[in-house]
Amino acid sequence: MAISDKGHLVRATGYLLPTMKESPADAQVISHQLMLRAGMIRQTSAGIYAWLPLGLRALRLVEHVVREEQDRFGIHEMLMPTIQSADLWMESGRYEDYGQELLRINDRHGHDMLYGPTNEEVVTAIARQAVHSYKQLPLRVYHIQWKFRDEIRPRFGVMRGREFLMKDAYSLDIDEASARRSYNRFLACYIATFRRLGLTAIPVRAETGPIGGDLSHEFAVLAETGESTLQVEQDLVRTIQTCEIPTDDDDIAEWVEDILSHQANSDDMCQPEADLPKDKTFIHRRGIEVGHIFYFGDKYSAPMKAEVQGPDGKPRPVHMGSYGIGVSRLVAALIEAGHDARGIVWPMASAPFHVAVLNIAGEKGVALADQISTTLTDAGADVYYDDRRERAGLKFADADLIGFPWQVIISARHLTADQIELKWRADDSRQVLPRAQAIAKVVASLPGEGG
Repeated sequence: MAISDKGHLVRATGYLLPTMKESPADAQVISHQLMLRAGMIRQTSAGIYAWLPLGLRALRLVEHVVREEQDRFGIHEMLMPTIQSADLWMESGRYEDYGQELLRINDRHGHDMLYGPTNEEVVTAIARQAVHSYKQLPLRVYHIQWKFRDEIRPRFGVMRGREFLMKDAYSLDIDEASARRSYNRFLACYIATFRRLGLTAIPVRAETGPIGGDLSHEFAVLAETGESTLQVEQDLVRTIQTCEIPTDDDDIAEWVEDILSHQANSDDMCQPEADLPKDKTFIHRRGIEVGHIFYFGDKYSAPMKAEVQGPDGKPRPVHMGSYGIGVSRLVAALIEAGHDARGIVWPMASAPFHVAVLNIAGEKGVALADQISTTLTDAGADVYYDDRRERAGLKFADADLIGFPWQVIISARHLTADQIELKWRADDSRQVLPRAQAIAKVVASLPGEGG
């Protein structure tokens, strides 16, 4: 969808979009290759990238969808600092345990600080100052923030970089039963978010790692170039793709119970074919992790003394969970899941531009291209108008590489009949239509509010 009611229009002339014909030798995965070739990113140092205008549009659109779904499920936005005091991490016991991925720094006064890879300690410290009674619970908050993990071998572009944009959220509840309701709400929210972006993401039981706790699921997007092997019930895939996702706590609990009753295994958890239930059909796919949720009880609240007064009048540590979505990683995952030999194939719901207007009629086509670009933009489409004085072959190649869902092609042979050619990038189908009919077809395909 367009982020505002009116669409966004850019012209190729004056737009920083340095496309490349060939993939750089050090780009190993499809998303890294195509993000470089399509002029979305440029590397500035190992594992750190500048997001150029096209890439930033894709990033902001994903961020917008993630934010809207968090808000829709009753999770409230805040913003925590990127630079954190090491004292908080020493309180929780993670300062030494986290390892060398934690970038430790000192300020001018010699205080130990760190560039935050996650925010469990900060939100726990805020809770112990501001939350004192069970009557203030449950609390569910999120923020979207740049983070840093000092990967020893950053690779795969923004899939595994050192600096990345993350949506991380936190829940605070009075007891385990309440905390599991929060956990279920986030699980439902995540499936809704990924589906709205045009992705099928499977929740898979996962290790908790340095976050801690004993309940965790990661969300793996189905993609041929994925980094893990998935073994998933066919019925689960169908349910995630088509079912109505509830937003009421009681309905969510029943829905999540059904979702998690289906088998979804990853890598070492995959079972031999002979051991799989004979009455169920399983598919085997590759998957890319794009989100991770955790319930960890009082792992942080107990050592950091984040307590509230319970119904019995006695203090008790809050029960907590954390929930992450890799926003920048999601952009790469969308490309891994949607591409062909010529370039990116964006879903309409997550395309940085819905349509490219390609004038290949020279000066004769300028007035019509201007009119169509304005009409589409006024109707809510995000439009990239290729007004460059370049040969048609280059315009077509760039449009396919960048992956605009629609291409509106204005050629000299159709001008006198007031017709334009439409190309649908997903299957390369083309049709020549009267101008008004072609515009109506594009507008009718635009994603609506909430999807």
